Amino acid sequence: MTSAELDDKPEGFRRVVQALAERGHPHAPRWLAVSARTSQEAADALGVQVGQIAKSVIFRRKADETAVLVVTSGDKRVDEKRVAAITGPLGRADADFVKASTGFSIGGVAPLAHRQPPLTLIDRELFRFAFIWAAAGHPNGVFQLSPEQLVALTGAPVHDVVQAA
Repeated sequence: MTSAELDDKPEGFRRVVQALAERGHPHAPRWLAVSARTSQEAADALGVQVGQIAKSVIFRRKADETAVLVVTSGDKRVDEKRVAAITGPLGRADADFVKASTGFSIGGVAPLAHRQPPLTLIDRELFRFAFIWAAAGHPNGVFQLSPEQLVALTGAPVHDVVQAA
């Protein structure tokens, strides 16, 4: 992507591009021709399994209003009780809270480059795959990485935080 093309992209996408470049990540974000607000939309656009989409789910920790980011496979559902056992009681995060705390809109929340660093947890289910795709700060932006690179980029711990099958 040229500098001029990047200048035309939304600020959140540019922030992720910069953060990945600063960390030496080998895969530059891609701008999709279609919006991928859901894991299924992203998987369809990329031609991968839904589980290979690293979806970002934001909660609001009740004790201090901190954003809690859970990154898990697109084919799994986060178990709020398991997350709360690690973080403390949680509340729902509406679109305004997500945008204010992360700088990203729902459907484009990246696992890094947040306005305010969230408390981040990575679900073990992502490690079923050699590579995964995460949002890059906008519903049209994605980037490829391995689960191990996700841990390295975020510094987040890995837990079992999805509902049992």
